[in-house]
Amino acid sequence: MKEFMLLIRNQMGHHEAMSPEQQQQFLNKCMVYIEGLKKNGNLKIAQPIARQGKIISGTAGAWMEGPFNEAKEVIVGYYHILANSIDEAIAIAKGNPEFEYSTTARVEVRPIKTMEETTGYVYPEAN
Repeated sequence: MKEFMLLIRNQMGHHEAMSPEQQQQFLNKCMVYIEGLKKNGNLKIAQPIARQGKIISGTAGAWMEGPFNEAKEVIVGYYHILANSIDEAIAIAKGNPEFEYSTTARVEVRPIKTMEETTGYVYPEAN
């Protein structure tokens, strides 16, 4: 299987409009989604990402730090998954509960380059 990163994007504060009951329903559906990915052997890891942070740019000696939350859209979480193809990864992404609870959700589906693809080196299994 190949590795993919699903970057979950949404409008800043999009869940604030949901009632506490809707927020709990959303979290429950996320747990069901995650459990399904685990059961099918597709999930490596998934985490939400805090809305605070900084964007770093520049070069050595000329670094700039800025708040990333000036943007309307932010990455709110990620899933590191396994799939046989980009099409399968897209199908997995389409099942994300974010789409059911928000009209502004987007998921970026990106293949992860492995060392083997670029150098031929095979990583030893992590313990």
